[in-house]
Amino acid sequence: MSYDPPRPAGRLLLTPEDTEAPARTLRLRRLGLGERPEPALDAFADRLAERTRAPYAMVNFPHENGQFFAGLHRPARDVLNVDAPAPAAHAAPAGGDCPAAPAVPAGATAPALAPVPAPADGEGPRPEVGRHLARDHSFCPHVVARRRALVLEDVRDYPRFAGNPVVDEFGIRSYLGAPLIDSTGMVLGTVCVVDVTPRPWGREGLDTIKSAAAELTRRLEEGEPDGFRV
Repeated sequence: MSYDPPRPAGRLLLTPEDTEAPARTLRLRRLGLGERPEPALDAFADRLAERTRAPYAMVNFPHENGQFFAGLHRPARDVLNVDAPAPAAHAAPAGGDCPAAPAVPAGATAPALAPVPAPADGEGPRPEVGRHLARDHSFCPHVVARRRALVLEDVRDYPRFAGNPVVDEFGIRSYLGAPLIDSTGMVLGTVCVVDVTPRPWGREGLDTIKSAAAELTRRLEEGEPDGFRV
């Protein structure tokens, strides 16, 4: 299911302009959001991934220089260490834990990728999704520009989206996302789930992502630190 018809190849592949980015950054700062990972939002992403049976779920606060996932669920490695260098090949000292990578401000340049083991299909190692991505990576900027949900059951069916770098770099094949629109009408960001296989999200998936976005937006504005539940 998708609510955008297929487009001719070569058209509409550019990332939409985000004219609200400066105002959004100020609004997020007033809410105390958008500059560091939030454990409560990670937990929200965990529950959303479980409910939709998706390997990835994000709470995304886009800014002028890119995208920042304040909430992130992914199948590999602790999300709090997601921007740390890949672990060395030699064994770590017994009982030692790797320290978490320091939080990187949303406007700063930060590594977005970490190598992961080669997939079983023999394509070679793929990069893994991190806390930071460029604006032209992912479908969330389209959700922000549209101000409404986007359902892509197989992104390769739509040239408008099939050319996005995440398709080849991360192997993303399906996407389900909705905007976080606050009481002032500002799009604070998005909440989304993605999968590496085509997914028949259907009406249930659309309703789930829209209700999750509405509830999360309300709780973000109310500042409920422990209330981020799907």
